[in-house]
Amino acid sequence: MTPKMFFIYFAVAMTFMSVMVITRRNPVHSALWMIGLFFHIAAMYLFLNAEFLAAVQIILYAGAIMVLFLFVIMMLNIREEVVAERFIGEWPIGVALGIAIMSMIIYAISKLEPGPSGEYTIEAVQKITHTKAIGSILYTQYIFPFEIASLVLLIAVVGAIVLAKKR
Repeated sequence: MTPKMFFIYFAVAMTFMSVMVITRRNPVHSALWMIGLFFHIAAMYLFLNAEFLAAVQIILYAGAIMVLFLFVIMMLNIREEVVAERFIGEWPIGVALGIAIMSMIIYAISKLEPGPSGEYTIEAVQKITHTKAIGSILYTQYIFPFEIASLVLLIAVVGAIVLAKKR
């Protein structure tokens, strides 16, 4: 199989799984489709020679985040949402908004111009490995946004514990 065929498979499979996530009536089924999507994204990272990102994708998203999603789904009482009418009458507005957003995305992509090259070329990354390149950028240039993201995640964990705690 050629690399193009692998990419086409992953593109079609990830698009299909994304649609399945948002169209399933049962939230647990949506979460299971999302787990499959996360594994395909990790495989795409492997296809792009980003082994560290693939491992993080599986450990963090397919593992920890999906456990959190399933915890919230099981904690909430969603029986009435499952049997209720899902699409009432707002679908024309949703379709119009979707078309508008897609047209803006296509317009923005058509106007893209290549930016300046960074200090990490393909050869430089292969020499020092992906993990070291990501770490050196993350813990030097992007340390403040990294710390803000960790605080947001800490607040989310504390909020989940407070919600789950029985009175």
